[in-house]
Amino acid sequence: HKSVSDYYGKSLKKTSDLSTNCCTTSSSPSPHIQKLLANILPSVCNKYYGCGLIAPALLSGLRILDLGCGSGRDCYLLAQLVGETGSVVGVDMTEEQLKVARESVDWHRETFGYEKANTEFVCSYIEQFPIESFDVVVSNCVVNLSPDKAAVLREVYRVLKPGGEMYFSDIYSNKRMPKELMEMRCCGENVSLEHCIGMTF
Repeated sequence: HKSVSDYYGKSLKKTSDLSTNCCTTSSSPSPHIQKLLANILPSVCNKYYGCGLIAPALLSGLRILDLGCGSGRDCYLLAQLVGETGSVVGVDMTEEQLKVARESVDWHRETFGYEKANTEFVCSYIEQFPIESFDVVVSNCVVNLSPDKAAVLREVYRVLKPGGEMYFSDIYSNKRMPKELMEMRCCGENVSLEHCIGMTF
């Protein structure tokens, strides 16, 4: 956990600081989503390190958990989609990222026109967190960083309400990779590509 936390919390200052392009989004979001993203503070968006966009339909009024929320960009996007009657909880282990997310809770509440904030940010590992009872769990390029991916999925199953759903965008390999590629470093110098994309259960 420490090497990943140090990379995302201390080494990276903005999206363009990423050491590889394997965790970036290549396509543009829909005009509707672009409009919602425009309502999010640049200081939050500038520290976005995801590899996709998790915005399923029919979220109004739901309770959503974002695993590895970072600076909160996806949480603030989802906060607009769930509306004032819904809520979004972001979980991340990186205090530096959470500080950015928490500093703008009230700013986003006012921008969205809500009477009270519908976002909350919790410092925790994604393999075990102290909250439960969610309609939807989302994750944007974070499960790959966990040293125990099976534990993450077990925890997701535990916290979902009956009939709840998980949506995630991530990187993975569907075939064996050459040794020299597996030994490449990502997320700083201490994490191998094998660690990021290996999915063993």
